[in-house]
Amino acid sequence: MEKLNEILHELGISKVKLAKFLGVSRQMIYNYLELDDINKWPKDKKVLLFNLLGIKSADELNEIKVTTDYIIDVEARIDALFHNSDNKENSDVKISFNGLGKREGELLHSISDLISERLSDPNDKEAYTTFTYLHHFIQALESTKELKYMLGYVSKAAGFTKPLVFAFDENEQFIFESILFSAMTLYNNGTASKTKLAVSHKRFVDQIEHKLEEKLSRTLELNSAKVQALKELGYTEINEKNAAEVLEKIAEIQSRNVLN
Repeated sequence: MEKLNEILHELGISKVKLAKFLGVSRQMIYNYLELDDINKWPKDKKVLLFNLLGIKSADELNEIKVTTDYIIDVEARIDALFHNSDNKENSDVKISFNGLGKREGELLHSISDLISERLSDPNDKEAYTTFTYLHHFIQALESTKELKYMLGYVSKAAGFTKPLVFAFDENEQFIFESILFSAMTLYNNGTASKTKLAVSHKRFVDQIEHKLEEKLSRTLELNSAKVQALKELGYTEINEKNAAEVLEKIAEIQSRNVLN
């Protein structure tokens, strides 16, 4: 089973994708892969897996060499199944692919598969928090360009992208990667300690708390302007009919406060 897991990993076949191919639940895939012998699998599922891998028996697993041609071959068999169900609604996850090109659709599909696999793993206690942070990361991408450089660094460090490929601003990305590499080297060498970095971390905490205070202040200010606008216009709430008028009045009130 170790060899099978190794082959699936090299092929890039997630447990979610394998479950869909075999027509079973993700949890069932976990159960299958925990067995010590593939011959203990249900016969029909074992035959489907052998067909996917292009073999006739478990003995041939050790003979499999994952080459580029082999990967293309296996992907063609998977695609043949998935294309037949492209227009069917996914009962587990509802994701809209409308307006996406083939490349973008495949990327979104791969990402959703990987996240779904991790979140459905009962042994992965950190998955929910990890992907909550990832969600926050994605939300912050539009406002913090350096996050794109961070993604580039991770892709390169993990061996997915060549080190001298710069998809964004080359100069900025080069500088950011160099700084991040220095920080990661310091971290991995074990020369950094909590005691030595306490002052730096305190500045980090103070900066975040200051931003949160500013955000709260802006929210309170906006709410105050909204209440005043409704009062001046004689309304009790914002609705579809008066929204434009109320927003205009809020802007006017804020302008007054600036001038005063």
